[in-house]
Amino acid sequence: MSTDTVSPLRQRMIEDMNARKLCAGTQRGHVRSCKRFAAFLKRSPETATPDDIRRFQLHLAETGVSICTRNGIMTGLKFLLRVTLRRLDLAAEIYHIREPQKIPLVMSQDETRRLLAVATSLKARVLLSLGYGCGLRAGEVVRLKVKHIDRAQTIIRVEQSKSRKDRNVMLSPEMLDLLRQWWKVRPSRYDAGIPLQERWLFPGIRAGKPMTTRQLNRLFHEAADAAGIRKGVTLHALRHSFATHLLESDTDIRIIQALLGHDKLDTTARYTRVATGMIANIESPLDRLSQPRKKKPKKSRTTNQTVQPPA
Repeated sequence: MSTDTVSPLRQRMIEDMNARKLCAGTQRGHVRSCKRFAAFLKRSPETATPDDIRRFQLHLAETGVSICTRNGIMTGLKFLLRVTLRRLDLAAEIYHIREPQKIPLVMSQDETRRLLAVATSLKARVLLSLGYGCGLRAGEVVRLKVKHIDRAQTIIRVEQSKSRKDRNVMLSPEMLDLLRQWWKVRPSRYDAGIPLQERWLFPGIRAGKPMTTRQLNRLFHEAADAAGIRKGVTLHALRHSFATHLLESDTDIRIIQALLGHDKLDTTARYTRVATGMIANIESPLDRLSQPRKKKPKKSRTTNQTVQPPA
């Protein structure tokens, strides 16, 4: 977006997003989407026409933008047109493409064991253990504070995560022991003046801020390489593996849904497609063909004689 004509427009859009309590990441994504549209138009989005919207969508398709990225761009642009500019006619020209459904990539229990074993430091081992042992997202791990660890009830409280929801996850004895070890060596240079309960478990390099998810992601990939994991796994695979391994150990799917914080059971049910332990234990119809056929019991023939009622 050009600085002169669009700066007031961007400010209006930011105010609209703040009024609707959109998170910082969503706001950044929406602004980037509108900047991309303005760069395509070479003028302010306020002057856009239905044909401009059509040409922009064709441009995204022709330049090989992935379906996921394309839908995200159009969501941000739709906010600008529908909410900030009140151009419902232009917003109606936007369409989304159905994204291909892919099964989550998970690690086996042996791969997960190797990953945690080769973690280069106690900090890395604690962080990765929280991701796998509690099913936490990367952002949830780095934003943990002392107050979130409830030793009395042996739970970890996750506050205002995705979709602004709170939830509780388990705090295993092994996880609690790792956290205690980490607390003894945790950097405390920024703790002055901060109440104990409000201190970050994993403080960052800037005062008052936790470590970043980028740092956590780097630690994960270092451990994955050292463990010899050749799959294209990401940090989020720890959460996928948590759900899949619980499912394979016959944990009720609704309990897994609550631990993951899913609104819909369908979202959790996708792990049934990757629970290899469950799938491997299913008997194939091919194996049944080679088994001896069981003889069905013969049915007794009924006579056609009419039974006389008793006198």
